[in-house]
Amino acid sequence: MRAGKPPPQAEHYGMTTSNSTEANKALVLAGIKGVFIDRDPSAVDRLFSADYRQHNPLIPNGPAAIKALLGNLSRDFKYEPGLVMADGDYVSIHGRYTGWGPKPMIAVDIFRVANGKIAEHWDVMQEEVPAAQSANGNSMFIETQA
Repeated sequence: MRAGKPPPQAEHYGMTTSNSTEANKALVLAGIKGVFIDRDPSAVDRLFSADYRQHNPLIPNGPAAIKALLGNLSRDFKYEPGLVMADGDYVSIHGRYTGWGPKPMIAVDIFRVANGKIAEHWDVMQEEVPAAQSANGNSMFIETQA
């Protein structure tokens, strides 16, 4: 193998290029903003796969469940994306959900991208504790320019 050249057929070994990682990051960010900020059902049609798999135990599989979720968001619901990280086909977003429950929730949403669509989702959520009430004085969420 020559220096500076990717191995032949790198995709057969699960390797991705930084360009595809950045494209996946942009796709997922567009998807979560389209759903939770713009509340645009057409974003689901454009960006989510027809066989979308959900791992949140409260939400069924499929893009129709995301559209149904949109219809149930309260008027005061707000989503704020923070840090976005990507590794190949996996993209994680650290965000704040206000109006999802009685208190603001901090979450890490993990997505898998396949064939240019959002194909799968996992999340971990917890109630936000204000920095003034935390043992360390640190905020649980820092806004970024996502």
